[in-house]
Amino acid sequence: MNDFSSMLAIKRYFRKALVTLLADLKLAIALLLAIAVFSISGTVIEQGQGLAFYQENYPESPALFGFLTWKVVLFLGLDHVYRTWWFLTILILFGASLTACTFTRQITALRWFSRTWNFYSKPRQFGKMALSTELAHPNIDTLKDQLSSRKYKVFEKDSGTDKMLYAHKGLSGRIGPIVVHASMLLILAGAILGSMTGFFAQEMVPSGQTFRIQNIFDAGPWADSQIPKDWSVHVNRFWIDYSPEGRVDQFYSDLSVLDIDGQEVKRKTIHVNEPLRYKNVTLYQADWAVGGVKVRINNSPVFNLQMAPLAVENNRLWGTWVPTKPDMSEGVSLIAQDLQGTLLLYDMSGQLTSTVRAGSSVVVNGVTLYVDELIGSTGLQIKADPGIPVVYLGFGLLMLGVIVSYISHSQVWALQTAGKLFVGGRTNRAQVSFERELLAILDTLDADTERETDVKVEPVLAK
Repeated sequence: MNDFSSMLAIKRYFRKALVTLLADLKLAIALLLAIAVFSISGTVIEQGQGLAFYQENYPESPALFGFLTWKVVLFLGLDHVYRTWWFLTILILFGASLTACTFTRQITALRWFSRTWNFYSKPRQFGKMALSTELAHPNIDTLKDQLSSRKYKVFEKDSGTDKMLYAHKGLSGRIGPIVVHASMLLILAGAILGSMTGFFAQEMVPSGQTFRIQNIFDAGPWADSQIPKDWSVHVNRFWIDYSPEGRVDQFYSDLSVLDIDGQEVKRKTIHVNEPLRYKNVTLYQADWAVGGVKVRINNSPVFNLQMAPLAVENNRLWGTWVPTKPDMSEGVSLIAQDLQGTLLLYDMSGQLTSTVRAGSSVVVNGVTLYVDELIGSTGLQIKADPGIPVVYLGFGLLMLGVIVSYISHSQVWALQTAGKLFVGGRTNRAQVSFERELLAILDTLDADTERETDVKVEPVLAK
């Protein structure tokens, strides 16, 4: 039995020591700084790129800052900071620290406040207040009216010979810090939820095609439940608006969301900063490309040829090869720079032979080549983050909690006994304003009555 009691005592000791450690303000600040530093690294270092990207941008010689190479980036997980086990551990520790601080300090302070609702029944209790006074002629009813007119909530107690009064206002100022802590916990919970269940994807889809989200480049360990399996997206049309100078002004995608039976359930035209949202998945207009070209040779049927991007420095070009003989022994290369410009034709030796615009034709290698249409491809960035609503709720509560925390919580006590009236009060902020308010109330109690006053002001207030 003694051993069992000793084990319980040891467990209580370590539990108390752990809670004390987590509630330490220095630890919370250190964890918050760590979160800020690693969040900055996740912003500076590109996230979710391929191996070749990091090898090119973070070479071993010369290493960035003397140590940051692609091997270090991949080993530490700096290519996906917000999903690494150590970053999530820091978030969890910070959340545990906030929780411990909330229950050991904020909730405890609120419980202490509930005990201060007791009426003061002894004159000596007023001597401990920062502001107190003694009136020779009691007038507690007038005091009650004055406090009520200033939006104080007043409570009275009559013990026969003595009358007691307690009044307060601005109670929400006491709850504000707890709301702030709770909001930060919500933000952390939302961030962790998004890291574990969210995903990012990119799709390049030619106009007129239907696709399912498959090209996922960054996802949490539990993201499978968020990846759509019962709906797809059809690109009805993609087009680009150009400025008078010929530059791309804006590009648009007319998208339809199709259910498992192929029926349209939502349709929207998206552009940059105007995405499509469906079932917690957001599709952003991010890029574009020349996806294909429709051509005919003499009286042949229409051929829909795909165009591939060409590796040209400081320029964006797409190209395809069009055979001009049935045995494919001869042909021409079509090169396009955008969806409205002229296509360039190159022969088998790489020499420029002619140009042609979409909707027109050209004679090449003894045949007539018709270019009916250039097909644009829309580049979509797709994101799912179930934690976003939780984070937004947390930020909303955070702003509310910060505002409420600035409300002053003021308390006033009064005791009428032995022909005298003792009045005292305290507040948690704006103490000078509270003193002026309480003194103004006292001045109105009995302007013609001489009273003996003993007002104590703390040194900080005297300044």
